Amino acid sequence: MKEISIKSAKLIFGLFLFAVGIVLTINANIGLQPWDIFHQGLSKVIHMTMGQTSILVGLIIIIFNIFLNEKVGTGTIANMLIIGLFIDVLMLNHILPETNHFLMGVVMMFVGLFIIGVGSYFYLGVGWGAGPRDGLMVALTKKTKKSVRFVRNSIEITVSFAGFLLGGQIGVGTVITAVTMGYIVQFTFKVFKFDVSEVQHRFIDEDIKYLYRRLCKKPEA
Repeated sequence: MKEISIKSAKLIFGLFLFAVGIVLTINANIGLQPWDIFHQGLSKVIHMTMGQTSILVGLIIIIFNIFLNEKVGTGTIANMLIIGLFIDVLMLNHILPETNHFLMGVVMMFVGLFIIGVGSYFYLGVGWGAGPRDGLMVALTKKTKKSVRFVRNSIEITVSFAGFLLGGQIGVGTVITAVTMGYIVQFTFKVFKFDVSEVQHRFIDEDIKYLYRRLCKKPEA
C-alpha cells in the first residue's frame, strides 16, 4: 500500500505539472501545440471548456486504442481525466499568468514545454501506462509499420489542420513546439537520469487478473 500511495502521489503530481505546462503554452498566446490547437478549436464548436474537450478527446482515443489492441493502464485513464480537470482549474481561476507580449510569450512557451517534460518524467516513471495520445502513436506505428517519426508527424499535422479549421490558434509557438519539444523532453529526462525505455508498464488487464486471483484464492485450512 505504501508503494501504491507513493506512486499515486507521483502520478498526480506529474499530471498536475503537465497541466501547468500546457496552460503556460496556451497563455503565451503565440500559437498552441498541435493537440491543443485541436482541443481549442473543438471546444469553440461544442461549447465546452478546454479541459472538458481534452477529456472527451482522450476518452475517444482510448476507445480507439482498445480496438487497435493497445493496452490501457491506470496512468492512461488518469492522464485523460486529471490533466483536463487541472487545466480547467488553472484556466477558469486565472491562476497562471497570461501575456500578449511576444518575447514574454516565447519565454512562457519554453518554460511551459520544460515543465511538461518534468511532468512526463514523474508520470511515466510510475509505470502505469502512457497517455491516450502517446498510446495512439504507438498503436498506429504497430498497425501501419511506419516509423514513429512519420506516424507522430502525421498525427500532429492532421490534428493541427483540423484544429485550425475549427478555430484553433496556430502561430510561432506551434513551430517552437514542433522543433524543440522532443529535445526539451530528452534534456529533462537526462537531467533526472531517466531512461524511459527501462520502465516496465503495468496495465489494467494485469490488475484485473491480480484482483481475480486474490479474490478467488481459497482460504487455507
